[in-house]
Amino acid sequence: MNQILKRPLMVKKTEIGGLIREFRLLTGLTQEQFGAYLGVTYGTINRWENGRSQPSPIAMSTRAKTAYPG
Repeated sequence: MNQILKRPLMVKKTEIGGLIREFRLLTGLTQEQFGAYLGVTYGTINRWENGRSQPSPIAMSTRAKTAYPG
């Protein structure tokens, strides 16, 4: 019997910052502009991109809803 296990997407801490940076650059925004769009500070975006911290799962869910309403 084949079962598909549903698990949350797991991304390594070192990859999160790269994904955030790549998405920000694709949108053509500065860290300050991207932070304002997501409702966080420039410093927060900088720390995420440089791997010094990462967004919590709750913050990521809230930010995804902001970025992709509907």
